[in-house]
Amino acid sequence: MLQSIAERGRALLDRARDRRETAPQRSASFVELCEELLSGRGEASGVALARDILARYAELTAGPRIAFFEALAQSFGPDPERLQAAVAAWQAAPSEETAAELHRASEPRRQELFRRLNLAPGGTAALVRMREQLIDAMDHRSDLGTVDASFVHLFSSWFNRGFLVLRRIDWSTPANILEKIIRYEAVHAIHDWDDLRRRIDPADRRCYAFFHPAMVDEPLIFVEVALTPEIPGAIAPILAATRAAVGLDKATTAAFYSISNCQRGLAGVSFGNFLIKQVVEEISRETPGLSTFVTLSPVLGFAEWLRRERLAENSRALTEDDKAALTVLDDEHWWQAPDTAESLREPLLRAAAWYFLHGRNARGPLDQVARFHLGNGARLERINWLGDTSERALRQSHGLMVNYLYDLEDIEKNHEAYAEQQTVVASSAVTRLARPLVSELMPLI
Repeated sequence: MLQSIAERGRALLDRARDRRETAPQRSASFVELCEELLSGRGEASGVALARDILARYAELTAGPRIAFFEALAQSFGPDPERLQAAVAAWQAAPSEETAAELHRASEPRRQELFRRLNLAPGGTAALVRMREQLIDAMDHRSDLGTVDASFVHLFSSWFNRGFLVLRRIDWSTPANILEKIIRYEAVHAIHDWDDLRRRIDPADRRCYAFFHPAMVDEPLIFVEVALTPEIPGAIAPILAATRAAVGLDKATTAAFYSISNCQRGLAGVSFGNFLIKQVVEEISRETPGLSTFVTLSPVLGFAEWLRRERLAENSRALTEDDKAALTVLDDEHWWQAPDTAESLREPLLRAAAWYFLHGRNARGPLDQVARFHLGNGARLERINWLGDTSERALRQSHGLMVNYLYDLEDIEKNHEAYAEQQTVVASSAVTRLARPLVSELMPLI
């Protein structure tokens, strides 16, 4: 239907331009086309023009794209005269009406431009790709942050959890979506189709993805699940090609071992809390015998944090004895020597407990995976020694993995504790790991 409207609208646009424009005028700049879209046309011609703008944008190279982003930042902010008049009106007579006009006047014009571009067929996906390219540009252009803020503002509404649809991914899922699952896997790479089938086809494996109605063939986030007889502490047995399948009558635990965000253009846009709770409820309906729901999660920034703490003169996380013991980490093969590895177990786990329970930055807990799961109402349940000995995991976390527990009775309570006070809800096993170190360092805190 949108395609049909766009075609009829384009015919109207072409006839109108033929009547009023000379040939040089028909080569109006890309930015002028955006101004034309904002000028307030009928819906059919607006849809056609939006499609034309997005098609032209898709052909831009890096330089012209950045010039377009600059124009969005400089020329598509709030209308200064309208905003000044709205401020004066509200100051003269504060009311619901003048406040509403002030709100409308303060909105950047680029937000309305994005709304109108979204009317084009495939507009939502095109705008998500546009923001992905903006994120790349912002690596060198901090002045484009206002444009990014407009994208995040709109996407936060468009991708509200109420719009997302949960679908199970299995071997009968269309191949174009399965290919994207392989491509978007961000935690444990899927090497080939056989590897994918081992993750989604057996009875003791599950995969679920969230989709948006405007991007029906594009997963936004997907979750891989292993049904196990106990809480897993290592990833290798889960991914093993020759593993023995677990009978559903023996499975008590659903372990979420990979959660991948698929769209870089939606980075920083929250899909809402309790997404994992929705997956838990779906699995519970399919397999009623399950009683425990946990993750097996990486610890992405731990090794880099620990490196900085080892260099710090007055580290609050490490004693001098711990620093001395941890020098063994400088040997990249430390984990292959049993005695050496065992000597590191206690100081490394204790440092990890401090990292999770006390490490903070402006966004909350240092660990981004922890922020996600704590925000979804999980409890930090266990820190697993050498849970992942892949090269990447050893580099990022010295092989540590963690379990976050989703207890359906406590999810809302845990979420509120984190949302209101950034409380890290943790098991006694984790808090005991950190307690000796905290007491030793009290005079420094």
